[in-house]
This record gives sequence, C-alpha cells and structure tokens, in this order.
Amino acid sequence: MALTAKERMRIPRQQMPQRDPAERVRDFREVNLGFSEELARREAERCLQCKDRNCVEGCPVGIDIPLFLQHIAEGDLRAAAEVLLRDNALPGITGRVCPQEEQCEKVCLRGKAKGGAPVAIGHLERFVADWAREHLDERPVRPEPTGYRVAVVGSGPAGLTAAGELAKRGHEVTIFEALHAPGGVLRYGIPEFRLPNEIIEAEVNRLREAGVRIVTNVVIGRTFTIDELMNEEGVDAVFVANGAGLPIFMNIPGENLKGVYSANEFLTRVNLMRAYCFPEYDTPVLTGQQAVVIGGGNTAMDAVRTAKRLGAKRAILVYRRGRAEMPAREEEIIHAEEEGIEFMLLCNPVRILGTSDGWVCGIECVRMELGEPDESGRRRPVPVKGSEFTIDCDLVIEAIGTRANPLLTSTTPDIKLNRWGYIEVDENGMTSKPGVFAGGDII
Repeated sequence: MALTAKERMRIPRQQMPQRDPAERVRDFREVNLGFSEELARREAERCLQCKDRNCVEGCPVGIDIPLFLQHIAEGDLRAAAEVLLRDNALPGITGRVCPQEEQCEKVCLRGKAKGGAPVAIGHLERFVADWAREHLDERPVRPEPTGYRVAVVGSGPAGLTAAGELAKRGHEVTIFEALHAPGGVLRYGIPEFRLPNEIIEAEVNRLREAGVRIVTNVVIGRTFTIDELMNEEGVDAVFVANGAGLPIFMNIPGENLKGVYSANEFLTRVNLMRAYCFPEYDTPVLTGQQAVVIGGGNTAMDAVRTAKRLGAKRAILVYRRGRAEMPAREEEIIHAEEEGIEFMLLCNPVRILGTSDGWVCGIECVRMELGEPDESGRRRPVPVKGSEFTIDCDLVIEAIGTRANPLLTSTTPDIKLNRWGYIEVDENGMTSKPGVFAGGDII
C-alpha cells in the first residue's frame, strides 16, 4: 500500500554507512559503504512525488528523479536503473562526487520544511548504479550509424558525458585523452577513498561498449591541432572538454622550496600514478610529518586527507575564510574532521620558510577577519594587523584553484576566449570556430 504524504514526512533521512575514521585514515579504500536495499527503499519512500518536479530541473542531465525514486520505493531496481541510465552516462561517478546538495537536493521540497532534510538523491543514484553494475549485463543497443564523425578532446566528466550522448545518436565518436588512462580530473584529481578507479573503469567500459573509441597519450595542441583533426583526420565536429587544469599559485616567497606542491601535481602522483604504492609503482611523492594544505574547496580536502593517509602526524588545512564560507562539500568537511584533520580558519599564508639547504620548514600566516562581501557574495577576508604567526611543517600543498590551460587554444587562434582565457560559446555550445563546440570547466 502506498504511503500517504504524512507518513512519508515522518521518515527521517537515512544515513550513509561509512567506515570507521580510525581505520579508513590508514588506507585509500572508499569511505562510504553505500546504502543497503532496505535503506534505499526507506529513503526513496521519503519522496513526495511533487507535481512541480523541481529536482528534475535541478539535475544537469535531467534525470526523471521522481520516477527513478518511485521504482526504488517499489523495489523495482531494474526499472530504476533503466530510468537512471537513460539520461546519465556516469551514474556510479555522479552518485559519488556530483554536488547534489547544490543541484537536485537543493530544490527538494523535503529540505524546505523547518528542520527537514532533502531526499538523499545522490546516495540513491549511487545505490542503483552499483546494483546495475552487478546485476545487469545487457550491452547497450547501438543505433544506426549516421555517418558523422566527432572528436571529443578530454575524457573527464564533460567529455565522457558528451561522448555517451553522441554515441546514443549513432555518431562515430573518438575521445582523445592526454594522459595514459581515461577519466581526466575524475582519475587524477579525486582520491580513491572518494571515487574508486574501478568505478571509473566500469563507466568508461560501458561507453566503449556503446561504440565510443578512446585514444590515450594524445595531446590536442601538440600531437594534433584541432585544424588537423578537422582537415586531415576527417572529423565533422569537435567537442572541446579539456578542463581547466592549470594550477594557480599564491605568488608568495618560498614557493620554490623543496616540499612545496600544487594540489594538481600532488594528487596526480597519488591518484593516477599510485605513488601511495611506491616502490611497487615507480612514482615517488614527498610525504611530511607535518603537512599544511592551503585552500577550502574539495581539492584542498582531498589533498589534506591524502597527506594524512600518507603518514602525516599533523595534517593542517589553512583557509582564509571561516567554515561557513568553505566551498567544499559538507560531507567532505565532516569526513575530514572525523579523520583528525586540523582546521586553521581565518588564516592566510604570507611566506613559506625554508632551511639552508632549500627544504620547507614552516609557513608564516596572518590571521584574518571577514569584511564586506566581494563579487562572489562571500565576505572578503581582511588581514589583522600584527597577527602573524608560524606553523612548523615540512610539506606545503597549494589548493587555491585552477585556470584554463592555453596549450590547445594557443594553436587554434580562431577560437574566441574571454579575458581569463576560457573558451566562449553561444547558446548551442558552439565556439567562434564553426563545427567546434566546448563544454565543462573550459567554458
């Protein structure tokens, strides 16, 4: 018998089972354990099946979330998987790392009530994706070929998603990936304790079964230019999804010392190149007894939690604003706190200190206070005069953001960029170069 709205409202949000912090901080296995079928059905029963369907509008790929949840609540997981896979090429990935709290869950009516919590759409997406991977073995149905050939530059989330949609329409799709393994930022930027590589492999293999070809170790802008792809390789269109992976530095004294990393390099060495298995994998990485990570986003959380797992006795996050202003996902902040990460908030580094032989030995910071809001709407941090102090450390990781890499666009001057170097597109996603489209972080 279907539950009434009042009965649904009385069901609390089900909590994601997770590994004990004292255990998980010693390895790179996934922290979250996933819903059981019982938990998933109970959580799905919380959905009110709203007529206005705000959650669908809040989903970047337009999943029919109410229908998907209804099937889970009824115990029809096959039907739930069919709804999910119809609109989402990467459900096992997005169920783990998509910021649902800022998208579909943000507009969920269950979260609007006083003291209420939205339906855990992301956790349910992960549950169904994992169930489908274990129980469904049907190969994707390939449509009749259209004869069109499309090149996708980059195999991160935007490139993989676009490739999946293009393959569904019968186009011949080839993804060109600069690194030696597909996944882009999903693989090099996100640790396995949040997104296991086996999940990326499974999603990528499903795209291969749908007809998508993936070529690694090809740098568009060096190996081929976009003009060469279109004029010599015979592709009809190009979708540029090479992300924005060029690290930003603070430009403070001491950044050239040994023991200073960008988060990009640090995480790439660990995640993509398996430095945490050295010497089994021939990728060294510096590890510190006292590690300082600068930043407050998801990348900073990933870096500081990784440093802890690599053996740091103290892993310290330094962020110039307060906890409420941190852009990282709330779940990741809570996990970091549980794992013993130290938060030094309202602090900003001004100088990295070194030994006589060029190694990091500390970082000088100044305390901050929040002033008037800046262009992002967050209150601007202002230095407190005379509040300088020093943190002893032997590893510093800067995770303050990234920007567009000019490698590709410098070889394609007829693609119009904005003043920050990102590609400009029209309402159809096309660049100023006919037949060349772009999406994801590069725009």
